[in-house]
Amino acid sequence: MADTTVKIDDTTRDILRELADAQGLTIKDYLARLADEKQQERALATATAVFRRVINEPGIMEAFDAEFGGLPPVAHSTRQVA
Repeated sequence: MADTTVKIDDTTRDILRELADAQGLTIKDYLARLADEKQQERALATATAVFRRVINEPGIMEAFDAEFGGLPPVAHSTRQVA
């Protein structure tokens, strides 16, 4: 993949350099990692929104429980000893 140049102000460049240095990365590698993280965040936000919409559909939770047996029983008591 070919590299390209992005024009940013000196302050932003210095901030990016500081952040990259703190992680032992070049600015190029830091920005690549940051882009990947932001892409994953967007995908997770989309998946979360879809999940929330689906589980609010009438009958979905009941169908899930019927198919998979519902929530597991509590494995142990949470009562505390004084």
